[in-house]
Parts: sequence; structure tokens; C-alpha cells
Amino acid sequence: MCRLSRKSGTCLFTRILVLSLFLLVSGCDSKPTVDMTKTVPTPDPGQKTSSEVLRFAVGGMITPREGLVYYRAFLDYLADKIGRPVEYVDKESYAEINDLLREKKLDMAFVCSGPYVDGIEEFNLQPLAAPQAYGESVYYSYVIVPADSPVENFAGLKGRKFAFTDPQSNTGTLVPTYMLAKMNETPDSFFSSYEYTYAHDKSIKAVAMKLVDGAAVDSLIWEYANRKDPVHTSKTKVIHKSPPYGIPPVAVRSAMDPELLSRIREVFLNAHRDPEGREILAGMMIEKFGPVEDSRYDSVREMKTWLAKHKNPDQ
Repeated sequence: MCRLSRKSGTCLFTRILVLSLFLLVSGCDSKPTVDMTKTVPTPDPGQKTSSEVLRFAVGGMITPREGLVYYRAFLDYLADKIGRPVEYVDKESYAEINDLLREKKLDMAFVCSGPYVDGIEEFNLQPLAAPQAYGESVYYSYVIVPADSPVENFAGLKGRKFAFTDPQSNTGTLVPTYMLAKMNETPDSFFSSYEYTYAHDKSIKAVAMKLVDGAAVDSLIWEYANRKDPVHTSKTKVIHKSPPYGIPPVAVRSAMDPELLSRIREVFLNAHRDPEGREILAGMMIEKFGPVEDSRYDSVREMKTWLAKHKNPDQ
């Protein structure tokens, strides 16, 4: 059933349909790239000044392509609730997003656990909210291989081709690199070759098509794809599930106006109580947003610290 947004008067179904058509036209294998000097604020740029625009990054690393339409719908929902336009920004890597947050050229972003930990330490990145998915506020690194592969564990990938995701990704790079270091190995010594796909769904597809022998991917994205459209996940199998890590949160740049920050946080924390918000969250495979428990990210910090000492034992 179609539901109207409170201020824009735009039917949620129509909004998602239009965004879906946009993604289809942009091509299945290329990421939609937004030039930050040319983006159009929503929902009504004619009534707002450019200085009031909030810039929010949602990269393709966070969700499979088909899921982006719901994230963009949530930004429209946020804009309606706070009465300010929210600009969607897509970037190719976590490093780009952190750089823009550091330089205050972005206001908010969904960030991976690793970049979140770095941002807290390096430029006072501020936590906003953390999603809950599949009944948990944690996620895992899945090591996957083709469904018919004889490989049954991570050690069995010795001498084979491997796909990491983003160099800054916790589940897609940090975790498998840490696992290798614990085995006194490195990606160069362990794999015959490896590459970075810069998207978890691309890594899944690479394994399904047997372009690589294995990959490390975000459990949330593998599970999302497996429930929504298992065309590729059905051709893979999970051979290793890591310990749990704090789920990728939403974070904001430093020095954001406290009153505005409070209003934004309230929208996130209460979206699941509102029929329209709940409908969008369901499409995102998110049950609700809750407060960020920073201690959940201590295991990520510990991995980073251990790896740094392992690489430079004299420091």
C-alpha cells in the first residue's frame, strides 16, 4: 500500500520506483557517481539555500546496488522530518568518505567499523546511531568460496586467487589480513594473487563466477543478497565466520550544531516507530537504529593495534 511522506507529498512507492529506474538506467556494473558540485538537494531545493543542505554519503560498499534505492529513500525521509534538504553523495572508497568527513565536506555517512575507529581517533568523528539487523547490532566477516570448491577452510586458500573489498574495510580486508598475520603469512606470501573489488557484492559475484577462488565479505551484505536475490550467493558457500564486530554505524563530522545533531539522531532512533520509516527500514533489511555502543568496536581497535605492532615490532 502506498504511503505519503509528510511534507513532500510524494508517494513512497513512486519515490522508490523512480530511484530504481535511475539505478537501472545507470547500468548494472557501474557505480552511480555523484559530483558534489552538481548534486540536487531534496526534497525542495527551491525553498532552501545551498548553505542549509546536509551532505550524506552512502557508498556502494554499504549495500548491494538494489539496496541503495532504500537508503536514498531514507535520506528523503530524513529531509522531510528535519525540514532541510539532504544531498546524496556516492563515493568509491571508505578513504574518500573519511577524507571528506575530516575536511567537513560531508556532514554524515554510513561508515565501516574500521574507518569509524580511525575517524574517532584522527579527527573527532562523532557516532550518531547504529543499525540493528537480523536481531543483532553486530556483524561478521564471511570467507566465501564457490559452492563446488573443494576448499573447506581459510587455510585451504593457500596459493589461490583471492578478493578483498575496500582496503579500509573491516570484514573485507582487516579481518582476513589479521588472520593471515596470526598464521605468520601476508597476502603476498599466502595467495597466488589478490585484488580489491571495492564492493562486497562485487566480491560475491567474483566468487560466484569463479573469477577468484575466495573472498572475504560483509555478512550483512551476503545475507541481504541471499534473501533478496540469491542468484550469486547460491553459487557460493561460507567456509569461515569471524567473531562478531560492532556493526557499521552512522557517523557525523565534528563540530556539527548540537541542536541539529539531536534532531537528526531522534529521526534515526524513532524511524522504526513510524509506519513510513518502518517501511523504508524493511527494504534496507534494518530493524531499527539504536545508540552507538563504542565499546563494541574495541575488537577492531585491538586488531589494528596488533597488526601495527606485528609489522613494526620495534615501535
